[in-house]
Amino acid sequence: MKIILNQDVVNLGEEGDVVVVKDGYARNFLLPNDMAVMFNKTNQAMFASKSAAIEKRKQEKRSASAGMKEKLENVVLTMVVSAGDSGKLFGSITSSMVQEALAKQGIEVERKKIEVATHAIKMIGNYTVRIHLYEDESADIKLVVESEAIVKERQAAEAKAKAAAAKAEAEAAAKAAAEEAAAVVEEVVAEEATEQVEE
Repeated sequence: MKIILNQDVVNLGEEGDVVVVKDGYARNFLLPNDMAVMFNKTNQAMFASKSAAIEKRKQEKRSASAGMKEKLENVVLTMVVSAGDSGKLFGSITSSMVQEALAKQGIEVERKKIEVATHAIKMIGNYTVRIHLYEDESADIKLVVESEAIVKERQAAEAKAKAAAAKAEAEAAAKAAAEEAAAVVEEVVAEEATEQVEE
């Protein structure tokens, strides 16, 4: 069936594009959801009259996409999840989890535009997640998946190291204070001895 798209549809086309799709897809999904209209002379004329506005919107989307790509290329997502000793996750990382993590950083991306390698990440490690932007533009973000247990161990070790450093610093300060007090006492004793000699 030949249709004209009312809006951008991922993996199909952009607003105003004339595409051929299976009848069932058009009748059951695209047409009822107002994502497309039937291809005929009336609708074709209507889209021709709106072509300037459509092109302007496409240009805005291209520039927004370029800005978003720059922003996304610098993102490193870290996800801490439950995992076994072997590094295998209890569950998996999905596109909706990536979407939530991006939202926490103030970046809004549609879930269907997020492409998680092998559809779900099931081991700890470093991954690359592709995000489809506009037209053929896409951005790759770095995803670090860490085990909850390992992170807790690392935090405990860091806390222990901080405590040891603070203790060493306190001991050094106490030693310095004791040395300073001893120096003052020596000075006072020396002054008293000098005064007695003078008398």
